[in-house]
Amino acid sequence: MSNWDLTALYPSFDSKEFKSDLEKLDKTIEKLNSFKEKLDDNPETVEDYLKVMAELRSLKRTLGGYSSLRKSTNTSDAEAIKYINLLLNKGSETTEIETKAKKWIAKFDIEELVKKSEYLKEHEFYLSQIKNHDRYILDEKSELIISKLGQTGGTAWSNLHGSLTSTLDVELTLDDETKVVTLSEVRSLASDKDATVRKSAYEAELEAYKKIEKSIASSLNSIKGEVNTINELRGYETPISKTLIDSRMKKETLDALLEAIREYLPYFRKYLRRKAKILGHPDGLPFYDLFAPIGSVSKVFSIEEAQNYILENFGSFSPKLRGVAERAFNENWIDYYPKKGKVGGAFCSNIPPIKQSRILHNFTGTFSGVSTLAHELGHAYHGDCIFGQSILNTSYTMPVAETASIMCETIVMKNALKDAEKEEKIYLLENSLKAITQVCVDILSRYIFEETVFEKRKDSILSVEELKDIMIKAQKETYGDGLDENNLHPYMWINKGHYYSPGLSFYNFPYAFGALFGRGLYSQYLKDKEAFLPKYDNLLRETGKNTVEDVALLADIDVTNIEFWRSSLDQVKEDIELFLELTD
Repeated sequence: MSNWDLTALYPSFDSKEFKSDLEKLDKTIEKLNSFKEKLDDNPETVEDYLKVMAELRSLKRTLGGYSSLRKSTNTSDAEAIKYINLLLNKGSETTEIETKAKKWIAKFDIEELVKKSEYLKEHEFYLSQIKNHDRYILDEKSELIISKLGQTGGTAWSNLHGSLTSTLDVELTLDDETKVVTLSEVRSLASDKDATVRKSAYEAELEAYKKIEKSIASSLNSIKGEVNTINELRGYETPISKTLIDSRMKKETLDALLEAIREYLPYFRKYLRRKAKILGHPDGLPFYDLFAPIGSVSKVFSIEEAQNYILENFGSFSPKLRGVAERAFNENWIDYYPKKGKVGGAFCSNIPPIKQSRILHNFTGTFSGVSTLAHELGHAYHGDCIFGQSILNTSYTMPVAETASIMCETIVMKNALKDAEKEEKIYLLENSLKAITQVCVDILSRYIFEETVFEKRKDSILSVEELKDIMIKAQKETYGDGLDENNLHPYMWINKGHYYSPGLSFYNFPYAFGALFGRGLYSQYLKDKEAFLPKYDNLLRETGKNTVEDVALLADIDVTNIEFWRSSLDQVKEDIELFLELTD
């Protein structure tokens, strides 16, 4: 089955199960709002409040999860859109009590409070986070206004971006024949074997963006403007300050990570220049050949072959990891193929109330697609590790979110390299370098772009031309002479949905963190496999109730120390040197 099965959530929007949970949601909202007059000094009241919050969170995850998953495979799904908006409206009904309760909880001595019951002790980190965030919470009325306006503000602009990019018609001409394809379909041709196809797809993609560039620029300006305004009201110094606080991550950790990446940019550029030379480009690699395959693997994977390949590789790591993948395949957790109206890219959604995940893919049968599937199954494994926790302890932050996914990608790649012949080894190695270049070099360019947009948006609305210019400058700063400066990608800000979340800025550096943190963990696994596995599962299990730095310390890693990041990047450097040697 190539489509996912959502019946473990609900059979349909018209089902008695969905309608019953909607009624339960209303009753739970009512129950939560009844605490407005109950917020006293009694620890039992805190416990009662948390239990209702957990009930509310669970209902939101199932009702909201079903609605958003339905919409992700068909952005024109009218019922899904209706219920997403309905749930957003219902969400604002608890804004006032949640704000009031956070300020109430912040007055308690958390250390003393959690001594009163096992349930409170279990939620110590959750309670501490509320207390730590108290200074950024506004009064109830202001929070309610922000919540309600957000539905027709940032959230609406984000929805517009998703709708325009998923329904954009791209006119692609190949062999004198023009056909209309989706954006995700034309972007998938960036890795086509035929150079003419890659270039034509790139040109068609850039041309298509002109039809939506002004609307998308309005989306970006509105979202970043809203974030700037709300951050200022709350007292955050900068947008990145808020992201780091939300990520439970220190600035010194981010600084160490980015500084290390900048130090190693010359090695990435060596790889890119060699790839350019192989493909016959004397002035660096044109953007349209960034994802071009090098070497050869004739294999095109069917879904069943991809599944078997992953099961074999995951089984070499641990029976538990293989078991999660088997469940995903057997219980139809995955929606595989591209189609009109389906969002591009890939994602995994953990759903704690049913102890399952769902994975969206745009699978085309390439090894890269298999690697992406392994990546998303890593997220599902992470979910499996936290499903035993209270739902209030299952929200892990952006940087550690990529830990298990990168580990799974690495497992597949390393095993594939072991038995490969020279041409296949070149292909696999280059595929790996292509991916790590994206999550280090391209991610750095996205970070620079977003930081610049936030800064400039303080003073004015940015035009399409200004946004394109900022993007090109960011690409030149990071890719340097590795890319042909006359063939860059000025519209990368349109196709990356990460820029368009009003509640989640800078969703870029976590990929770099995850990739390099994952490599550090993999090297520990190689040193002592037996000792590593329980430590690894515990690390993933604890991600919802620790800071990034404390999660890393569970594996004896200091992520504030630049030497750790250098050691991970040294592994990348070794791969680059091997690639240069094999292609000399």
